Amino acid sequence: MYCRGVCCNHWSSEERLDGKTVVITGANTGIGKETAKDLARRGARIIMACRDLERAEEARTDILEDTGNENVVIRKLDLSDTKSIRAFAEVVIKEEKQVNILINNAGIMMCPYSKTADGFEMQLGVNHLGHVLLTYLLLDLIKRSAPARIVVVASVAHTWTGLRLDDINSEKSYDAMKAYGQSKLANVLFARSLAKRLQGTGVSVFSLHPGVVQSDLWRHQHQCIQVAVKIFKVFTKTTVEGAQTTIYCAAEPGLESLSGGYFRYTVPIFQLTARAFRVPVLPCPVFLPGNKGKVTLDVMFFPHFL
Repeated sequence: MYCRGVCCNHWSSEERLDGKTVVITGANTGIGKETAKDLARRGARIIMACRDLERAEEARTDILEDTGNENVVIRKLDLSDTKSIRAFAEVVIKEEKQVNILINNAGIMMCPYSKTADGFEMQLGVNHLGHVLLTYLLLDLIKRSAPARIVVVASVAHTWTGLRLDDINSEKSYDAMKAYGQSKLANVLFARSLAKRLQGTGVSVFSLHPGVVQSDLWRHQHQCIQVAVKIFKVFTKTTVEGAQTTIYCAAEPGLESLSGGYFRYTVPIFQLTARAFRVPVLPCPVFLPGNKGKVTLDVMFFPHFL
């Protein structure tokens, strides 16, 4: 169980990203904003892909004041509309010489039933299908920018359900929690499949679980749930803490051999123990069943208590 202030919750690195271009969806709020701020601090050019331009401008101002990096731009992107996605991609391809890191971060969680402009269930459309289209539209540019990375912000919610291929749009019945889980499972499977397709291209792909984070993602939940999340906030992460795994997957050198991996920030080590054993604080790669030859044991948890 994560416990704020008890578990180690920050990944520290001085890795620079000068000369790199990073696209981050949903960079105006939550862990997306904190990811943008951290990578801007490392010297990267940041393209904030956002639906709400007013909030994006506010976030950009905050990022500039915090980092001093003025190479941060905003581009309109509505992941619930393929026309907007295509327009965004056209602008990026026209304006940018490279995209070294694409971070598919934006998402919605357990919202009331609705559909995208193209008729898809909203969570599946925004969390997964919109990002798939965006990724493929930018893929040639990303390949030309290699070594490059694609980071997919998924969730442990991928374990909540399977893919309902007989009712992918939840038209027969709608369970907001299962629909969210389905979109996150699709995220993880997409990352694994894309990693295989991109072997030998210099492009690595990672998916991750950021943890339970205090953010706007809870806005569609019943008021009782929102209150409970705040009451038990000691067991949740701040947006800064929640962004650490994304930042790690984007900036940590030498992860190429782990392409296709699913990362979770599981470091349940008390700070005193970690310091005593001089253990580095790192997110742990976790490979789904079927990836033969990959270690599934979280080696950062067990050695100090055996």
